[in-house]
This record gives sequence, structure tokens and C-alpha cells, in this order.
Amino acid sequence: MAVSAMPAMSDAAIALRGVTKVYDNGTVALGPLDLTVRHGEFVSLLGASGCGKSTALRIIAGLTQASSGVVDVATRSGHTIGFVFQEPTLMPWCNVRDNVRLPLKLAHVANRESDARVMEALAQVGLADFASSYPRELSGGMKMRVSLARALVTDPDILLMDEPFAALDEITRFKLNNDLLELWRRLRKTVVFVTHSVFESVYLSQRVVVMTPRPGRISADCRIDSTEPRSDAFRTSVAYAEHCRDVSQALMQASA
Repeated sequence: MAVSAMPAMSDAAIALRGVTKVYDNGTVALGPLDLTVRHGEFVSLLGASGCGKSTALRIIAGLTQASSGVVDVATRSGHTIGFVFQEPTLMPWCNVRDNVRLPLKLAHVANRESDARVMEALAQVGLADFASSYPRELSGGMKMRVSLARALVTDPDILLMDEPFAALDEITRFKLNNDLLELWRRLRKTVVFVTHSVFESVYLSQRVVVMTPRPGRISADCRIDSTEPRSDAFRTSVAYAEHCRDVSQALMQASA
């Protein structure tokens, strides 16, 4: 696999070209995959279980190495990639503040600086009043907010999210979808969001990239044009229903 730095003036934050992933047991999980995500764009990866969505995300993050192809990821000097996993993965013996502080501690950021950054990240997700609470005292939605704050505390240019709301009830999921969009509009991070839900992908994204079953490739790239900012009214609009129908059809065609 070749990994290269993109030119600073490039419009692309992420570019995958001919990327494949073959596991040691011979399973071809991904590719060849070609995907470009522009700076500040919100893109969802949608597809059936096992199609390689999470594998693609982990390759972008550098957590897994591609078997072949070129991976270009452009971030500002000193800025990282934030990753939100499907489970909050919080340390139960640490309070919310210390869970969010972990990436800064690993980066040897001084406590005085990290204190301010942790509280800023918690304020961004609406949990500043829960800094001293422990994971056992939080709801599922609040735990996921802590996980999101931990990803934001390093001020990443790119935010990767692997089905973060899949285990939550629908009401909580809708609320966190709204909160995530508000954060994205305000912070203008580049977001790649993995989901199984057509409805969630359409509501959140500027583009929905539909993937084929394993080995995962791009079957369709659906642009979601709608009035901004999106709100609950969008979920009941004709435009939303039409986009959901189009993406559903693309998903069925990809799986055929």
C-alpha cells in the first residue's frame, strides 16, 4: 500500500484509489475501492453487514493497512483524525473528564492546557455539567456524547464515525443526529459516517456512498440536496422521502 500526503491546496481531504483489503485467511474484504471526500464534507458509507464499510474507515484512520492501492489523507500539521467507535469504550474507573482527556494524556499535553480543551469538548456535546460523573451514571446517549467529545478534544480535521448510534433507541438517535449536524455546521469537520440505516444516512449526509456486498466497492454515490440547516421538518418532507426512496433503490441494486 502506498500512503502519500496530498498537496495542501487540494480540495480532497480523503482520497482512496484502487484500495483493497485481503485478510490472512484469504478473505477479500474490500475493493478495489475508489473514494474521494472533500474538505468539510459529510459523507455516509451505506451497505449490508460485512461489505467493508468499517474496514474502509479503519484504513482511512490508519488502524488497518490496505493490501494494495493508494490512501491519501490531508490534515493540518499537528492535527489528527478523530474516531468514534460503535461502542463508547469508556474506562469505567475514570470520570467523564478523564475519559475525554485520554488522547491528550497520550500526546503528553500539559494538564493546564488539557483541562481547558477537555471542558471545551464537553461543552460542544452538552456535557459540561457531567465532567465529574462516571460512565455507570450516564445513559447510553450520554456515553456516546462522551465518546464524541473524546474524538473532538484533539481538534481533528477529519472525524470518522463507525455506526455510533446503532444501539440507541430511535428518539435518542434522532436527537443525536440533530446534535451531530449542528456540530458539523459549526466546526466544519470532514465527516465520514458508517451506517446501516438509509433514513439516517439521508438525514445526515451531503452524499451517501452505497457499497456492494463483500468485496466492498462503490455501487452508487447519491448526492442529498436539501435546504440547510436541516431540522426535524426535513424528516417529514417530500424531498426526504424521495431521497430515501432513491438511496433504498440503490442499496437494493448494489445487493442484487
